[in-house]
Amino acid sequence: MVEEFSGAGVLLVTPALNEEASVALVVKEAREALPQATILVVDDGSTDGTAEAARRAGAIVISSPFNLGIGGAVHIGFRYARSHGYASVVQVDADGQHDPRDVERLLEGLEQGPEPHVVIGARFSGTNEFPVTWARRLAMRLLASYLSYVTMTTLTDVTSGFRAFNRSAIELFCETYPSDYLADVIESLVISARAGGHVSEVPVTMRLRYGGVPSQSSWWAGTYLLRVVVMLVINVIRHQPDRVKRSKVQEEWP
Repeated sequence: MVEEFSGAGVLLVTPALNEEASVALVVKEAREALPQATILVVDDGSTDGTAEAARRAGAIVISSPFNLGIGGAVHIGFRYARSHGYASVVQVDADGQHDPRDVERLLEGLEQGPEPHVVIGARFSGTNEFPVTWARRLAMRLLASYLSYVTMTTLTDVTSGFRAFNRSAIELFCETYPSDYLADVIESLVISARAGGHVSEVPVTMRLRYGGVPSQSSWWAGTYLLRVVVMLVINVIRHQPDRVKRSKVQEEWP
């Protein structure tokens, strides 16, 4: 049980782009799984009835007039959580792939304290087989290896968007959460680690989407590996350890 987290202290943030076919069912499942939590659907510039479907299902809805991307939509959720005093945020996809019954499992692993804490719902932990292409799996392994080194913990599924954040992480990401594709899930972990935070994983079950189509088309998968490599290089350059910078200064000092 998660009595210390249940209730108004938990905000479920659901970014949604043209998910009219699934968002109402996701909201219904989330209300049944954690009935006292607040569900916020961030309508990310949808052109269908996503907002109205979510509102009828009982969610609070914030609609963006244009598409911000998942990172931008989740950032809205962090700012809403801070302004309304929520202790925890859980990101849940609107397509039905994330099982809201696993929210409690993420919250059980979430630590409230002065350091940011992010709990990732890992899709490859033995609860079920989540199908991915070989290129994407290779990219995930490269990312997991790099971010395991950065966060000093063993991670297996760093691209999963099913995540829980404590109050300190909410405060941090209100100002720093990346909006670019992949950066929201990858660079956010680097930002948390550099701020003295920590990351952990819990196994979750992933499902097929309830309806609609993915926001990224099939050709996008072909460029996934290249984008991952570029992201790795950018992060290595952008987040050089301070001790390396200090050593360069000392070498140049007369």
